[in-house]
Amino acid sequence: MVLAIAVVVALVACYWWFHPSLSLQSMQIWTWIVGICLAALLVLSVLAARSVKSAKLFRRLMVIPAAPIVGFVVGLLLSQPFFPGNAERYASVLSTTDGVFEQDIEEVDYSEVPVIDRDSAILLGNRAMGSIPEYVSQFEIADTYSQINYQGRPVRVSPLVYADLFKWFSNRDSGIPAYVLVDMVTQEAKVVRLDEPILYSDSEPLARNVDRHVQLSYPSLMFDQKSFELDEDGHPWWVYPVQRRTIGTFGGTDIYAVVLVDACTGETDFYAVEEVPTWVDRAYPSDLLIEQYNWSGMYANGWLNSWLGQEGVVCTTPGTNGQLGYNYIAQGEDIYLYTGVTSVTADDSSVGFILVNQRTGESHFYPVAGATEASAMASAEGQLQNLRYQATYPILLNVAGQPTYFVSLKDDAGLVKMFAMINIEQYQSVATGSTVEECQEAYLSLLAADGLLSEQEAADASVTVEVSGTIATIAQAVVDGNSHFYVMLEGDETIYDFALPGLLEIVTYQPGDEIAFRCGEKTEEAATVTVADLL
Repeated sequence: MVLAIAVVVALVACYWWFHPSLSLQSMQIWTWIVGICLAALLVLSVLAARSVKSAKLFRRLMVIPAAPIVGFVVGLLLSQPFFPGNAERYASVLSTTDGVFEQDIEEVDYSEVPVIDRDSAILLGNRAMGSIPEYVSQFEIADTYSQINYQGRPVRVSPLVYADLFKWFSNRDSGIPAYVLVDMVTQEAKVVRLDEPILYSDSEPLARNVDRHVQLSYPSLMFDQKSFELDEDGHPWWVYPVQRRTIGTFGGTDIYAVVLVDACTGETDFYAVEEVPTWVDRAYPSDLLIEQYNWSGMYANGWLNSWLGQEGVVCTTPGTNGQLGYNYIAQGEDIYLYTGVTSVTADDSSVGFILVNQRTGESHFYPVAGATEASAMASAEGQLQNLRYQATYPILLNVAGQPTYFVSLKDDAGLVKMFAMINIEQYQSVATGSTVEECQEAYLSLLAADGLLSEQEAADASVTVEVSGTIATIAQAVVDGNSHFYVMLEGDETIYDFALPGLLEIVTYQPGDEIAFRCGEKTEEAATVTVADLL
């Protein structure tokens, strides 16, 4: 009796600590069930071997723990693509329709183009954290760095976490005071202090651990990869996609709902996926969307064809360093997952790409044949081979109706030094520049020279404006290892940025000189110069 109570207490404690979903479609709970049944079979077999009189009874009792194991195996078989009818079901989990690139993808707004990737965002976030000495000794930055669309800007956001168990013990009552926000366009990183601290997070080891809190609040739900997001007021939330299995017992994972957890109070809200608030960006996890599209690409013509004939079999393009190959595009209020699509037998060419809305799951395929992302990265690095810059994973832009890869080029320290644009259909057409505007001007000129655009179309797509006047002041500064000259004109409050070495002729100018140049879309505060000409 005492042993039985101890076992029950141990199981309850293990359930609280590991908090598996209690759904019978959850592989985690089946791991527990199968493990317990195997242990029971072992005990019964030992008892049967030791007791001749009761051996028959013990053998009959072995049917009870054996039945769930058999049921688990049957469930696995019923979920496999080779089971009759399942291949067609796998192919239809993600419904993808053909789209028109020029209509669906907005023409690029260079004031909203993300120029840094996740690794660079982490570097910038660590620098920002170093400017808050009172936090550094107690907290670190979580490696979350979710990309979201916040107040119309693409940003990455990540909460602080307790530096270690002792720091948690010292600060658990006051909670986590801030999160880090990195603007992916301006490269500005800041630590945002909260009026109300984060009490529910990954770094909480006990009841306020957010995974434990949400799973015990909804014990029968299966949750996918969560994300850390902000609403439009900057309030932090945890977003938990809710899974369901659509094929057999364990196959065809899809998302049908989302649970939102207030990171400060722990309050939860359940939403059907079609009712999720518009500020939520990631109801569908990226890895799941890639898996779902690969199902449709693999099994559209049946399971047997996926192995033998492989007619029409496609998959998403692979990434680098063993990672999945995808990136994100911000459009309107939403974040779209982007990835190329290639034939399973192709090496360096793609047959098109997909865009999937991560809030709604709406998926579109664009049949644009051309280079894979890896080939585009190699082309960009080859343009500046002597500098040994490394290209970030491309993002997709619509430049004057042309599908275009945009990459940032980083030095060995991980700092962004230059930018490149590569035409997807003709990836030998590569333009580089030390600023986004300079790169854009070079790219449009290249498209016109290659006959992909007319001279008039290239001119119409340019966002540059012509400026002329008398230099009032000129000053030099070094930013991220690059020299910049900052110029102000008489009667003009705008500060014009001339980046070297692209605009080397600026070193010959002095206050009082007349100058004319073209610059990117200018604001009242600043503008980046793309071309300068001495009058």
